[in-house]
Amino acid sequence: MMEVHIDEIKARKVLDSRGAVTVEVEVSAGGFTGMCSAPSGASTGKTEVISFPKGGADSSLEFLQKKLASKLLGLNIFDQKLIDTTLMEVDGTKNFANAGGNLATAISIACAKTASYLLGIPMYRYVGGAFSDKLPRPMGNVIGGGKHSMNGTTIQEFLVSGQGKDFFESMLINARVHHRIGELLSEKFPKESIGLGDEKAWTANVSDLEAVEIVKSAANEISSEFKRPVLLGTDFAASSFYEKGKYVYKKGVKSRDEQIDFAKSFSKEFGFYYIEDPLDETDFEGFAEITKGVGSKSLIVGDDLYTTNPDRIRKGAKLHSTNCVLIKVNQIGTLSKTAEAVKVASDAGMETTVSHRSGETTDDFIAHLAVAFSSKFIKTGTIGGERLSKLNELVRIEEDLSSS
Repeated sequence: MMEVHIDEIKARKVLDSRGAVTVEVEVSAGGFTGMCSAPSGASTGKTEVISFPKGGADSSLEFLQKKLASKLLGLNIFDQKLIDTTLMEVDGTKNFANAGGNLATAISIACAKTASYLLGIPMYRYVGGAFSDKLPRPMGNVIGGGKHSMNGTTIQEFLVSGQGKDFFESMLINARVHHRIGELLSEKFPKESIGLGDEKAWTANVSDLEAVEIVKSAANEISSEFKRPVLLGTDFAASSFYEKGKYVYKKGVKSRDEQIDFAKSFSKEFGFYYIEDPLDETDFEGFAEITKGVGSKSLIVGDDLYTTNPDRIRKGAKLHSTNCVLIKVNQIGTLSKTAEAVKVASDAGMETTVSHRSGETTDDFIAHLAVAFSSKFIKTGTIGGERLSKLNELVRIEEDLSSS
């Protein structure tokens, strides 16, 4: 293995797209510097690592200065596993309670970026290897609720994925669907202000079933205009409205069995291809019932169910809980563990979707990871600079791939 040692680590506080404090890290080696700023989620699984210790970002930066930096300096920038193992060992907890998962994520990804710069190759090649040549399709949030909105639907996200002739057309289709939904909502509520949630999806006082019809209508219109398919998706984020064995919607309560049937109806009756977290994050068996019920017609996706944790994905694979896994680096804290999670999912025959967080930064590293991991989708919104930074980078990557 080629050796170039880490010679400097810098970190600072920056703001994410919600105006919340997060961290940005620079790692230097051999005259090159990689930088990464970590995002934060609002809808978080109970088993994901802690974003920051009790003292917040300041405590993370103090931990880096007093305990972590000295252990990382001098390590080989190309030994990603050693770097990530050191992060975990120095932290000394199972959930990065001392360093904070966001600091760990920023360091881990910054190291990979520096290594790729040293080799003169893009990050997707460095992480994924020479055969990383498959682009994901963009999956964008167009109507939002749950923890991403103050007055929206109970279901957290309604999503679309344009299937254009290339990545640019696909993301353009998503943006056009988003724009058309804004028009439809304004027509439906001419005297009300229609707003945008955390991920720049529209938020309005509509029921979940009304949202289904609005998304389907807009998607059908834009699909006809472009003469390209538009896949429909949803993220229930069901754990966020699960209370004492029931699923509490704004307009009624569903039992576990009723929720399972409701989730199945999104595939069988509404034609949704992508269905994420339809049940509470502990219900592996219930997920399996939904997955079995829809077969290969739809992707049943685990996010809070798995939290990018290889052990939880192994459990899901054994029970056939889902046929797709959502991937978020800062749920598990390091690139190495994320790559392991992807391998476990892929070996089990499950698809992966690399995802943004609701509190995003303009860092584009997940665009590279989606290509490196050959993910089916990248879930990263439809509009907004912090979302478009990933989408526009994938346009560049597609251009790079076509010329290589």
